[in-house]
Amino acid sequence: MKWKLTARFLLSVLSIVIIVIFVNTAILIGFFIFQQVNTYDDTTSYSEENFVRDFQQYIDTSGTPAVSKDGLQQLHQRNAWIQLLDNNGQVIEAHFAPEKAPAHYAPIDLIQVYKYKEFDIDTTVYVGSKESISYLIGIKGSGVTRYVTHFSGSSVLQFIGKFGLLIVIADLLVATLVGWLFGRTLTKPLHAMIERIRHLKNHEHVTSKVPGGVYKPVFENLNEVSSELAAHEQERKRLEMMREEWISNVSHDMKTPLASIRGYAELLNDGKMTPGEQTEYAQIIEKQSLHMQDLLDDLNLTMRLRHQQLPLSLSEVNMVQFIREIVIDTLNTPQYEQADIEFNATKDVIKYYIDEHFMRRAVMNFLHNALLHNPSDVAVNVLVDDTSITISDNGKGISAEDLEHIFERYYRGTNTEQTLGTGLGTAIARDIIEAHGGTVTITSEEQQGTTVSIQLQEGEKE
Repeated sequence: MKWKLTARFLLSVLSIVIIVIFVNTAILIGFFIFQQVNTYDDTTSYSEENFVRDFQQYIDTSGTPAVSKDGLQQLHQRNAWIQLLDNNGQVIEAHFAPEKAPAHYAPIDLIQVYKYKEFDIDTTVYVGSKESISYLIGIKGSGVTRYVTHFSGSSVLQFIGKFGLLIVIADLLVATLVGWLFGRTLTKPLHAMIERIRHLKNHEHVTSKVPGGVYKPVFENLNEVSSELAAHEQERKRLEMMREEWISNVSHDMKTPLASIRGYAELLNDGKMTPGEQTEYAQIIEKQSLHMQDLLDDLNLTMRLRHQQLPLSLSEVNMVQFIREIVIDTLNTPQYEQADIEFNATKDVIKYYIDEHFMRRAVMNFLHNALLHNPSDVAVNVLVDDTSITISDNGKGISAEDLEHIFERYYRGTNTEQTLGTGLGTAIARDIIEAHGGTVTITSEEQQGTTVSIQLQEGEKE
């Protein structure tokens, strides 16, 4: 773009120079033509003057002044007339003279008719002499026009100054016109760019039509930046809303165990309880404290997952054995010892590189959700194959509204009101699997059951 702008600037400068040269040349050519026309007029005038001076050969002054036949023929050919004058200015002979021509001329009259066309607008009068005889010859249609001019050094300088001033004014007008056109071409898109940047500054993320020309890439980039900033702004608002809701829910969940801890602590400080009651209250305080600790741990973990700061310690693990142990540990838990869990695998050995600690938490979350949020007689099936880990149940399912938000942090479904938990388990499990490069999908229909499918990338498998 830098070279394009430089080239355009140089082109404008060259255009100004070329146009100025052209205008100056045109002025010089016009002046030259004007001079030539004047020269032509002077030549014509010079030719007529020679005719008048040479005409004295046709005048006979040996006796009574008279014009010879050849002279009359020359006058006729020239469409001219003649008057012969004596020393006193008295006309002594005339041929073809106009009726209004005077019969006597004073010296001032001779000057007047020589300078100006007194008799006819189309007639030019010349003055000649031979010996003591003067003569006037008027030539009609000669095309010669006389102007009275006075020349001096100052007038010549004034003429040159006016001619130079004309060139300077023409050059300035050309430079101004070309400069204005170039400036308009340059400043119009610059103004548009400044407006776009101002809109971005004011968080007005709008796209506009991309003009052609040298600034096209700039406007395309501005549109891309505007679109990206608009998307980031929407994402920021969404996350801000989620954060506020999250903090509100966490504060609510924190208040509940804190209220219990404070209430039972006040009862313990009363000192009027039996040892059995003291033990019971102490256990409740411990339970609520552990719940708060779990909540804080989940908050810390989900923040680390959110900012992709979770360090994974990967090792080669047989997923069949790994998932089987999780099922066995769940059945050995007193809460789920009567649960109906069926485990199947397509192979005895299916190896992946995983972080056992975090992957165990993710799988156990989905498995415990299948048991915790369904009736006690729910049947759960766990299947491990080459491409996925599937946990399915025949429980009451999840509504479409809840399923849409199932992976949102701190979201609780309509069937979890009476369930103790932080509300972060499903989101954390999803983030752990994605941190391993895998994906998790949940499909469900109400009263038809739920299926969780965990797929790890092939790159994480041996």
